[in-house]
Amino acid sequence: MSVRNVLMFAFALFSAAMLGLAAGAVWMVATLYLRQPLPWLAVPIGALLAWAIRGYVRSAGIGAGLLAAWATVLAAIYVNMLIAGVLIAGNMGMDLIATLRTAGTGMLWQLARMAWSPADVGWTALATLLAAWLAWRAPRKPARAMASGK
Repeated sequence: MSVRNVLMFAFALFSAAMLGLAAGAVWMVATLYLRQPLPWLAVPIGALLAWAIRGYVRSAGIGAGLLAAWATVLAAIYVNMLIAGVLIAGNMGMDLIATLRTAGTGMLWQLARMAWSPADVGWTALATLLAAWLAWRAPRKPARAMASGK
């Protein structure tokens, strides 16, 4: 394995992580705006992550599928950790950034894990499988392009 391949893999992993964290933050905004949990939102988030990773980070295949699945799981974990931070911030009268720094990832992870329901797990599993499948398969060519040989 060459240095270039290792660097490309590290960049793809970093890009997928950033996409997953951004998707989790958008998911949190929707959840807070509607004031109710939205575990089903994992499915469209997973599809969007798959298309973004397949289109811009890695070409279709097993690598893109694994990255999309990982980004989807990361988004689901991150949204629950952010929601736990928002709840703590609201109860303690602190701002979100100070709460996230004070609570730390360990406490936020434990609170997020305790708040996960079977519906959360089911929707996340479905979204992860969908994201992996969408990123793994090559996009279909339009009928016009196939007829002209392009």
